[in-house]
Amino acid sequence: MSAIRLNTAIASEGRPVDLTVVVSAGFLLMLGLIMVTSASSEVAARNYGHPLYLAGKQVVFLGLGLAGLLSALIVPIRVWQRLGWVLYALSVILLVLVMIPGIGREVNGATRWIPLGFFTLQGSEFVKLFAVIFLASYLASPTARYQERLSAYLLPLGLTGLLVGMLLLQPDFGACVVMMSAVLAMLFFAGVPMRYFMPTLFAGGLLVVVLIVLQPYRLARLISFTDPWAHQFEGGYQLTQALIAIGRGEWFGLGLGNSVQKLFFLPEAHTDFLFSIVVEELGIAGALLVLIGFSVLVIQGLLIGKRCYQSGFAFHGNLATGISMLIGVQALINLGVNLGLLPTKGLTLPFMSFGGNSLLVSLIMLGLLLRLDWECRLAPAVPKKTKVARHAK
Repeated sequence: MSAIRLNTAIASEGRPVDLTVVVSAGFLLMLGLIMVTSASSEVAARNYGHPLYLAGKQVVFLGLGLAGLLSALIVPIRVWQRLGWVLYALSVILLVLVMIPGIGREVNGATRWIPLGFFTLQGSEFVKLFAVIFLASYLASPTARYQERLSAYLLPLGLTGLLVGMLLLQPDFGACVVMMSAVLAMLFFAGVPMRYFMPTLFAGGLLVVVLIVLQPYRLARLISFTDPWAHQFEGGYQLTQALIAIGRGEWFGLGLGNSVQKLFFLPEAHTDFLFSIVVEELGIAGALLVLIGFSVLVIQGLLIGKRCYQSGFAFHGNLATGISMLIGVQALINLGVNLGLLPTKGLTLPFMSFGGNSLLVSLIMLGLLLRLDWECRLAPAVPKKTKVARHAK
């Protein structure tokens, strides 16, 4: 039925989806695939015997991600709203499984992955999205009354805090920051009273400081971040190599495929530090295109959320806001790390970095965002006097 309505919309409107979102995300995907091919060629040749091995895997991931996008695009949003608690329970199961010896796999001191043979599942990537869907569903429920009762407000925070605690056990501090940023933004846009929101914001910031101070390796990263050149062969190695790549790029770069830092100088050049290779090969001009692409995508996503709120679709607005913030905050942290503006953190660049989990979840989020916009545009107008938050279609 949804597919029929989608085809009807194509025929009647000629624009069933938000073209601004499609074009900006499509640009980031294509540029990301090109740059992953370039940045991973030497590593792939050495480790797998063929320079295009990792690029080929990224193409497969892209195909799976597009299938996920299409699935999200044709499934009615009301289905996702009804699955809020189910997805929360699934998040807990994923985070428990990864900590069970023999199931979770440890890499570089972190246990975040579950080997599935053909695919290695990183539960935290899906948990971030599931947590946003759960919170969007809760905030849209007419029985929640979180604006009136402190207990109703603390319930979703406590449940989200449980997920944060389990993520810290992996440990995955970056995923915690991204998820909590999206959660706080959703609470703000949903109209939570400032007497609740401001203490929550303060407590969240204080928690981040405490977690950094209590863990020696996080504190060491912060110290090396303040003066990476004094620790360029220790904790500041990745950052200094990234800054060297960016410095080489100048205005228009060394040319596609001509990066020097990808020749085993810069670790994770095709994943966490892909942006540094973009600047090295395409220069400041290429960096600006990436910044513009993400800015347009995130701003348009927030505008979709605003239109949904104005149309009376609370769940749609909550989810569009949460998805936009997940993409925006993770991109901001990744770019900040590459530019030396933030301490080194293991977060991929959405839509661009190598990695099946990140790409799959990013494209599912994109499909959801397009579906949210489509449903709000096709919904009948709500008279201003009777405009109230209503459920998903």
